[in-house]
Amino acid sequence: MKKKPGIIAASLLVLHLLFSFPAHAEESQVVVSATGVVFVKPDMADFTVEIKSDAKSADRAAADTAEKYQAVQSALRKAGVVSEDAVTAGFTVSPKWEWEPSASKNVLKGYSARHSIKVKVRSLGTIGHIIDAVVQAGSNEVQNITFSSSRYALLRQEALSLAVGNARREGETMARAAGGHLGQLIEVSTDQPSYRERPYMEAVAMRVAPAPVTTELAPADQEISVTINSRWRFIASPGR
Repeated sequence: MKKKPGIIAASLLVLHLLFSFPAHAEESQVVVSATGVVFVKPDMADFTVEIKSDAKSADRAAADTAEKYQAVQSALRKAGVVSEDAVTAGFTVSPKWEWEPSASKNVLKGYSARHSIKVKVRSLGTIGHIIDAVVQAGSNEVQNITFSSSRYALLRQEALSLAVGNARREGETMARAAGGHLGQLIEVSTDQPSYRERPYMEAVAMRVAPAPVTTELAPADQEISVTINSRWRFIASPGR
């Protein structure tokens, strides 16, 4: 049977193409996680003001709380806090039940109304005066004080830059120990940055005092921390 040379030639061409691409060895890499930390002195604060009233009826409890609310908001305006920085965080009117041993059941004793206001202080030096103002205006509690910085975005960028620099230095050390040097950056990603607030008792030294002594607060420095994950090329030294 006579062979067809055209088919044989085509088959040889296919084989040549299949074997003309060398296999690539897996690239060596250095993988590094590193953290950048920046400490900042707070210049702003947030706190919650609680206003509450008890009465025999729900209407009376709500009305008494509304009256206190207006007085507290008026005091905040006079202290320099704008309405946008003193907003409602919660409002409830609920029955008050007490256990009556003689009747062996819960008995309705009245109603309680509570109004919570979230206050933002943009100038930390005024916070003692503002707290005194809301206390004297009739608020029942001042709680959940936290501190922050108006420079957070800028300081986060600084922490991110520190994290990348730390990763590069650690990667160079690892690469040298392995007998080579660090190549170009392949990939980098970052976790959600954390803004660490100190525990309440450490962050705040607070005493609500009657006028004319002003309430004092002593905020601790805050910590902004950013962690990155990076991959770099590893370049082996010649002869290794």
